[in-house]
Amino acid sequence: MLPIDVAAHGSRWRGRHPLEKALLGLGLTVTAVCLPPWPGGPLVAAATLAVLLGPAGVAGRQLWRAFRMPLGFCVTGALPLLVSLGGPAGFVSLAPDGPRHAGELLLRTSAASLGVLLFAFTTPVSDVLPRLVRAGVPAPVVDVALVMYRIGFLLLDSMAQVRRAQAARLGQSGRAAVWRSLAGLAATSFVRAFDRAGRLQEGLAGRGYDGALRVLVPRAALSWRFLAATAALLTALVAGTLVLKELYL
Repeated sequence: MLPIDVAAHGSRWRGRHPLEKALLGLGLTVTAVCLPPWPGGPLVAAATLAVLLGPAGVAGRQLWRAFRMPLGFCVTGALPLLVSLGGPAGFVSLAPDGPRHAGELLLRTSAASLGVLLFAFTTPVSDVLPRLVRAGVPAPVVDVALVMYRIGFLLLDSMAQVRRAQAARLGQSGRAAVWRSLAGLAATSFVRAFDRAGRLQEGLAGRGYDGALRVLVPRAALSWRFLAATAALLTALVAGTLVLKELYL
């Protein structure tokens, strides 16, 4: 399993209803996108970090390892705003107000990414997908998502086994050996994917699969106290951002 999935399965909020955590994470994400980037972005990011490291119980090292990749995308997306192509200043020139626009985009996207990570670190996918049928999502779509979720982990495990076997046979000893190992890894993973898919189909057919996967869903009741706290937090963020913006103006 991926580290973020391991953290989600062992989260303090594992027993809470996924809708509660979805409203909190989605609310923080939407707030980060809709509020003015300054001071809304830092406020939302600080509140999300406080929830993640505090009540949610996410380890700081795990959070940083998961946040590095979306942060890299945020930085990459903000960099083009620093330059302008064409115009009287030349083919490539510094964009007017480029640093301000890039900073605003970085604040918004990084804060929004933390809101998404809040939901991911506290809610396993296996707790969410079965409940989507009750929300109106067609059952075949949910079944395909469940199967692909399971196969994804099986393929990752297979790739890890192949890489360990290649390393034990000096498959990483040089540049040429690395390229040969990568080609072998891709070919082996492709073959194993079809093999596991066929075995999965045979297993489902042997268990009387009739077009719907039925799984046990842990019972969880909505906590109105948690929902009220979520609404209070989002309201405080909106009010604080607007007040601070007026003070800075």
